[in-house]
Amino acid sequence: MLKHHFALPIALFVTTALSACSAEPEVDNDTDLAAEDEEAEIARESLNAGDFADLQLGAKIVGPQGEEVKGRLTNETGAFADITSFVACPAGMDECDPATAPEGTIYTYVHTVYPGEDNDPSTGSGDGNDASNVETTEAFRMTMPSHGFTGSAGFSYAEAANAITDRMLIVATCHEQGIAWTVEEGDGGDQWGQGEPITFYWQSTLPPAGPADAYEVFANYTAASGPGPYPAASDTATNACVNSAVTNAQGG
Repeated sequence: MLKHHFALPIALFVTTALSACSAEPEVDNDTDLAAEDEEAEIARESLNAGDFADLQLGAKIVGPQGEEVKGRLTNETGAFADITSFVACPAGMDECDPATAPEGTIYTYVHTVYPGEDNDPSTGSGDGNDASNVETTEAFRMTMPSHGFTGSAGFSYAEAANAITDRMLIVATCHEQGIAWTVEEGDGGDQWGQGEPITFYWQSTLPPAGPADAYEVFANYTAASGPGPYPAASDTATNACVNSAVTNAQGG
């Protein structure tokens, strides 16, 4: 809730008339203006995030690692999350091969992020110890421009509600020509933490060119990055996060 700051009334005592009068309170609008500017910027850059459950997907691209690519999101101190990714063609396509896919095919990039995991059975969740004790994960984002981005992006509403009680606490925005999903605290300080998977997606007119170190989480107030399928830059493909006029495209 925005708070208004009021100047204290000034009593002007006029001794010759034995009376007093008070000045009207003056409102400091600096806080209001700053909040309005911030809200306007968020609205301008935010995406109407869709629900992953509503997507109708076809076959997945089969790469050297199969249909799904597993990776670790790390920094110099260790692993802070694992990421499982795949890229799918639209519903109705029984095979997803960019070499033979029709012109205009939309590719859906899907990433499931598990805070605190590292895809190592000996140290991940389950029988072994966790790779890192992640208490809070504040964001999942790209570290490169989202080449070919159509403006359609989102996440799993159900998984978000399970992790932080309210899926509305995840906001997808354009950030430095890429996409960022920012996660706020839920009721009672509930945060996206250890071993709580959330699936994110975005759509592109470009197929993946291979793995790229293009994904990052902010966990325990530090950044950790890692690889996932990513499209190559294109001189002809547009990026909805470059043109702010189209960043409010519908997700799904």
